[in-house]
Amino acid sequence: MLPHPKAKIHRMFELLEPIATITFSEAVNEAFMALGMRNFWDGYFAGRAAPLGQAPAGVVHAVFYNFTEGEVARHIPWVWGKISPEEAIAVRERSSAAVLRQRIGELAGAPGLVRAADLATRAALSATAEGRALYAGLRELDVPDEPVARLWHAATLLREHRGDGHNAVLVAHGIGGTEAHVLMALALGMRAEEFGRIHHLPKARLAAVVDGLRRRGLVDATGGFTDAGRETKERIEALTDELAAPAYDVLGADELDELIAGLEPIAAAL
Repeated sequence: MLPHPKAKIHRMFELLEPIATITFSEAVNEAFMALGMRNFWDGYFAGRAAPLGQAPAGVVHAVFYNFTEGEVARHIPWVWGKISPEEAIAVRERSSAAVLRQRIGELAGAPGLVRAADLATRAALSATAEGRALYAGLRELDVPDEPVARLWHAATLLREHRGDGHNAVLVAHGIGGTEAHVLMALALGMRAEEFGRIHHLPKARLAAVVDGLRRRGLVDATGGFTDAGRETKERIEALTDELAAPAYDVLGADELDELIAGLEPIAAAL
């Protein structure tokens, strides 16, 4: 039996996601553009891959998992000719914390945020890093002292810890990165070609991915879920939550409830 109910582990994902993904906002993009990045994706790869150092495109592609062949190579290593990984880490943290602080308003100075940041950081630093390359890279970074920045950092650590585990589950189920996006689209009630992360792909390439899922019995003739496909997607999400759970073992039941309660108004504000 897990130390904490599965529903609470998934609730943590829901609450941390808007905090961590503030780093993909327009203001953060503008901060990267000011340092010579050409577009959003330059800043995305520079910021997110920076904890891996100047890793080659093939390594970043493998760790990130869900980008199609060639997408990473359009940005890595080009970005490292304009900015160092250390600079990317600094601008990402500074600008993400600034956006988070602005969006949550008075909550930024509340005692509840400090407590949430402390609890989230304890959890974020407590998990084992084996098999989780991106989480391990982030674990090597200094934890910010300022509470809002510390909360963002902890949320990012926990997000990438969960993401590394999610990729492991996808590999175990034989689901490739683009296939995972197709399954996500269907789970959201969208057709594959409507999903933002893959709608730009050549129609023939995307059709080949959907056809592969159809041959495996996961997608039906109309491009929707089969029962087996839906069950597979649900199993992947459940196992992802299970692999994310050990990060919260360090917290007692009351502390996890306190963390959830502290994060809820912050997530709502976002």
